This record gives sequence, C-alpha cells and structure tokens, in this order.
Amino acid sequence: MLDQQHKRRIDDLFDAMNAANESFLGYPFAKGFSYESLWRFMTVSGNNFGDPFGPQTYRVNSRLLECEVIEFFAGLFRAAPSETWGYITSGGTEGNTYGLYLGRELFPNGVAYFSNDTHYSVSKAVRLLRLEHAVVQATPSGEIAYDDLAQQASRFRRRPAIVVANIGTTMKEGKDDVSKVRQALHSAGVEEVYIHSDAALCGPYAPFQSPRTPFDFVDGVDSIMLSGHKFFGAPVPCGVVLARKQHVQRVLRTSNYVESADATLSGSRSAYTPIVLWYAIRNLGADGIKRMFEQCEGLAGYAVDQLSASGISAWRNPSALTVVLPPVEECLGAKWQIMTQDVSRVVVTPGTTKKQIDALVEAMKIDR
Repeated sequence: MLDQQHKRRIDDLFDAMNAANESFLGYPFAKGFSYESLWRFMTVSGNNFGDPFGPQTYRVNSRLLECEVIEFFAGLFRAAPSETWGYITSGGTEGNTYGLYLGRELFPNGVAYFSNDTHYSVSKAVRLLRLEHAVVQATPSGEIAYDDLAQQASRFRRRPAIVVANIGTTMKEGKDDVSKVRQALHSAGVEEVYIHSDAALCGPYAPFQSPRTPFDFVDGVDSIMLSGHKFFGAPVPCGVVLARKQHVQRVLRTSNYVESADATLSGSRSAYTPIVLWYAIRNLGADGIKRMFEQCEGLAGYAVDQLSASGISAWRNPSALTVVLPPVEECLGAKWQIMTQDVSRVVVTPGTTKKQIDALVEAMKIDR
C-alpha cells in the first residue's frame, strides 16, 4: 500500500510534468488535446497481438479501430487499400526499423543510404539489422544532396539500394524528394531500389503542404511511417507504419499461440494507442488536420517574423513548422527544452501559443 510519502512523490511528479508541458518548444510534441473520455479503457487489459487484419481467437484488443486508423492513413498517403498493410507501432524508431527490415528482406545484399541529417534511429536500425550503409551529405536546408547520393551509390552500382527519405529532418524539417532520389540512383546505374519515408512529424500534414514534396505511395515509396504523439498529441509515444503487401509477405509468420499471422516487429502491442489515434482522426478528419496544420504554419511564420525583427537570424523551410535559430544559451535551452546541435530549433505543434512565442522572443532579446 502506498504511504503518504509515496503519494506525495506521485503528486510532485505530476506537478513537475505538467509544468514542463507548459514550457516545451524545442521538441515536436503536441499539447492541449483532451482524451479524458478514453480513461475508462485504462481499467481493462488489452493487447493487439499479431496482424490487425487477420482472424484470431484473442479478443482482448482494439484491432477493429487499429484497422480503421491504418485505412485512414492509407487514404492520406494515396495507397491502394488492397496492396497496402500496416500496424500501429510504439513510435518512430520501430517504424523506421520496420521499413529497413522489409528493405533488407527484399534485398539481402542491399546497401542502405540516408543523409547525415537523418534521425539517429536509422543509424541504430542499420546496426541492428547488420545493413551495410553509406551516409550521404545534406544541404544547408537539411535536404539530402542528390549529387552525393549518386556518387555514393556509384560505388555499389551492382547492389540494390535501400533508402531512407526524410520527410522532415530532425533539426531543420528538410525534405527529401523521392522522385529525385530515384533519378539520382538511376544516374548511378542502380535499378533495384527500396524507399522508406521517415515522416515522423510531417506525415499527417505533408499532403497539405505547398509546395508539396513527393513522399507517398503514388510517388514511389515502399513504406512510410509517422508518429502519433508529435502532431496528434497522443499522451504516450506511438506511431503508424504502412508498407506494400508484397514486401510484408516476406516477413509474415504464423503464431500457433493465438492462431494468428504476425508480420509486426513487436508482437504484443498496445491496445490503447490505436483507440487514441482513432479518436483523434475521427474528431479531426482530413479537413481538420489541414486546418490544424495551417494554424501551426501561420504561427511558425509569425515566430520567424518576430525573431527576425528582433535581430535574431531565424528561418524555416517552405511551409515548415520547425523554426531554425542560432544556438541558444544553455539557460534558455533548459527553460524551454530547446534542442541544440549546430543550430537550435523551435517546433510549432498544435497547442503552441502566441503567448509562448512572444515570451521566447523576449527572453532571447534579453539574453543577447
């Protein structure tokens, strides 16, 4: 039984996490969503084991809603329903690992390519999968350098290419054009290609951006992933991965344990996160996602304008929600939880307010 000291620790932790949510501008994590009506599901056990679309005797799950979430994003990413499969993951790392896994199973002697602005989960995945890989240079905007990609690939022209295309890099929200990726590989003499899109943050709104960067199934990708907590504000990390069924068939295995086929990486999966994502997309719909993106995009533009007017060299890629700054002072980074590498960044996700942007601008003016 919890004593008073333990109860105080829980209360203090809640207060600390709640306060941290209010000064949170440096990482993509949406705020301000209410999922209170779903709390009742925390009183029942749930496990979405195996294939969301396959039959099984295991009924303690939310797989029907999971299937609807997959079908929604298949439509958003212009995927043929009969040719596409997917599931809800624990987050972006699992989604990227899954895409590379399918690529490796299709091309066991393939070479993986990704830019040096790519999320660290990809480096982790290629080590885990023992994939030979080449790191490609990125341009100052964060986009992959297609000429360097062609040059790197020319060294392995007799081997297939497995490419991670960034649909929004970690620090600058740079986007890799998958049609240009294929052109670069073709010019290097590489014809067998698997492309995985890492659309962790941008996936929900990439279809509505202008200019639109080619990134989806019609554009020629083989798999794509997005995160559920970054733009939709799911209270726990989660994600969605979609892939062409023809690739998934290579990794499909049957489990006698629950009489179900399983092509997932994790096997047992949360039954709660599909409910949260289903609730979010049913509340918003495609039109609501577009409106929410437009509001965030307008606020990101406002942030750049205010920072620039204060003499701070801020910029962003076209229609991006990530504002790129010169490296901020350590105390400022700690207060606003701002990530800094060669540059700093602010990410305007749903729930970010004009008041927060104004407070940051004033703090940076004082700190100069």
